[in-house]
Amino acid sequence: MRDNVDWRLDQWRVERPDIDPSPMGVVGRIQRASRFLDRELGHNFGTHGLQLWEFDVLGTLRRAGPPFRLTTGAIVEASMVTSGAITNRIDRLVDRGLVTRETDPGNRRCVLVTLTDQGRELVDDILVGHVALENELLTPLTITEQEQLATLLRKLLLGLGDGPSA
Repeated sequence: MRDNVDWRLDQWRVERPDIDPSPMGVVGRIQRASRFLDRELGHNFGTHGLQLWEFDVLGTLRRAGPPFRLTTGAIVEASMVTSGAITNRIDRLVDRGLVTRETDPGNRRCVLVTLTDQGRELVDDILVGHVALENELLTPLTITEQEQLATLLRKLLLGLGDGPSA
């Protein structure tokens, strides 16, 4: 079976037979898979009035456990949100009543972000369906293949400098 990336690689092989485009196949498939997954996850979160990034921030706070509170720096480290975007994103979540923001009384330079009861309930309501959707999206792969893929992607990410958050 051939996919869209195979078609592109064939074109490169014709136009530049002096270059092996195989690495483009791996990277291109990761990028395309990411776009397809983001699209499906985005649709799902949209049915709950959320965007993907909002669930990421809310989920990060929920995973932190009681009292569901982190500094903005910890949210950046533990989520997929960049530091440049965090202030605006937290502002939007505060406006929706899903998180609160306050200055850390122990360190006035730090901002604490806390998941509200409404935010926690929303994450908990979405989570089961979210995991079910991800499971459904992975059905082209067997459980063994999913484990192999996870292992290979972990190895790639570690090689690219990714590591566990503090």
